[in-house]
Amino acid sequence: MRKRLILATIAAAFLLSACSSPTPPDGVTVVKNFNTQRYLGQWYEIARFDHRFERGLEKVTATYSLRDDGGLNVVNRGYNPARNKWQQSEGRAYFTGDPGTAALKVSFFGPFYGGYNVIALDKDYRYALVCGPNRDYLWILSRTPTIPAEVKQQMLDVAARQGFATEKLLWINQNH
Repeated sequence: MRKRLILATIAAAFLLSACSSPTPPDGVTVVKNFNTQRYLGQWYEIARFDHRFERGLEKVTATYSLRDDGGLNVVNRGYNPARNKWQQSEGRAYFTGDPGTAALKVSFFGPFYGGYNVIALDKDYRYALVCGPNRDYLWILSRTPTIPAEVKQQMLDVAARQGFATEKLLWINQNH
């Protein structure tokens, strides 16, 4: 009986936290004056922190489109050379507040949402730095499969200033 109660309590706590609106990590600044229309389309993953849901993937892209309910469709796609096949996951994202602030929650299954925060974005919407709900998630995205060295350094500088361990970034093979 006690074991069931403990399991039920853990499950309830997990569900409450999973369904809540994630927030950016403490001290991380999110992009303001965000234009959703300009962010739509395909982005190439230039670098990321390693996570099991993307482990080993190359040629990774993320494509964003509008949903009828005001949210965004998210399609993440990558090539798994170990399995010699493409893998894809589809999700949905919603702003956690004002759509002019680039703080969203994203879900790839059920009611479970994680944070998606754009923390750097160039004025032409060509390069983006994105983090999750904590400093364990970080991505550098680009509209093209490669980025200039100066842009790479700018993104690394922004990430480091906001407390991310940039030495943990994996640089993604985008060769087609």
